[in-house]
Amino acid sequence: MPVMCKYPINICCVIEEVITHEHFKESCIPAQVVAAIDVNTVANEVYKYNFPHTQLLAKTIEGITLEEFDRLSFDMILMSPPCQPFTRIGLQGDMTDPRTNSFLYILDILPRLQKLPKYILLENVKGFEVSSSRDLLIQTIENCGFQYQEFLLSPTSLGIPNSRLRYFLIAKLQSDPLPFQVPGQVLMKFSQIESEHPQKYPIDAQDKIEKKKIETNICINSTTQSSGKDAILYKLETAEEVDRKHQQNSDLSVQMLKNFLEENIDMNPYFLPPKLLLRYALLLDIVKPTCRRSTCFTKGYGSYIEGTGSVLQTAEDVQIEDIYKSLTNLSQEEKITQLLMLKLRYFTPKEIANLLGFPPEFGFPEKITVKQRYRLLGNSLNVHVVAKLIKILHE
Repeated sequence: MPVMCKYPINICCVIEEVITHEHFKESCIPAQVVAAIDVNTVANEVYKYNFPHTQLLAKTIEGITLEEFDRLSFDMILMSPPCQPFTRIGLQGDMTDPRTNSFLYILDILPRLQKLPKYILLENVKGFEVSSSRDLLIQTIENCGFQYQEFLLSPTSLGIPNSRLRYFLIAKLQSDPLPFQVPGQVLMKFSQIESEHPQKYPIDAQDKIEKKKIETNICINSTTQSSGKDAILYKLETAEEVDRKHQQNSDLSVQMLKNFLEENIDMNPYFLPPKLLLRYALLLDIVKPTCRRSTCFTKGYGSYIEGTGSVLQTAEDVQIEDIYKSLTNLSQEEKITQLLMLKLRYFTPKEIANLLGFPPEFGFPEKITVKQRYRLLGNSLNVHVVAKLIKILHE
């Protein structure tokens, strides 16, 4: 990798999944991952498959003593604590949830390290920013002398057609505030940072997308007249939802999904079966290769339908609104025939990995099932977003 700083960074990698190396490759920061820590055996198999020479500690964070942490002598710690205690649809147990114990252990041990790390990067779900765990994190790093900034970021800010809103915190061991620090708990976007400090964080040429006259290029279009934004149109969607998707697909600063799709592979295993089409047709979030949006892919993708991720309409010449409007008063067999015309399929694990920023050489051991791959990817981060934050933090 090109040398972008005066010294290499040693990292104690505390993550749920397997993407730390790629963050640093993309950020062009020379780094050595001195340890990766996870108890998920499947994630560890994938990690070892891709990075066989990195020390991998298959244990809980609590199982690592202060002395062992000191021996690692790391300069950066990357954390992605379990998100279940903070999810908006969960019980929001916060610090009372046992799954927070590993994070609390890190906060307890951090001030007692012989050498504090120079950098901290933490990721979690939206909702963490209003938790007691977040308050304890801020109190701990402030007492240790870190300056920090918080963000709510989605890959769409970087032109990637996938919504994956996450909380991020970056912290640096220094006395001066970070150059883009703002008073209070302000959650910024990349566009704010770069517009306020263009000389420090230049946007690459390929990121500068000239705004052209918006052409009609939408996934879902409705000519149905509605009395209000909350009126239900076809596919159980309101006029407001249809309009939002229209706007997303008209944003020329975001790439099209077709840039992330696989070619020349057998897609038959990924097509939705008739039974699922009939049962869940109204709940599907459907996109085309020319769309500039997709919903967040979760670990339940491929096993559950509602809220787990978008499905791809491969019959691009078929109008989705015409299909759904034609379903009225049809028999089940006739409905299936109509829905099959859309040729709906799941995104493959490789395509989701592409959207998440994994490089072409990233792979899975053959014994890892498609379901397991979806679960790992659903728990993953976006490489592009984290790489950008690492670069900003280090500079």
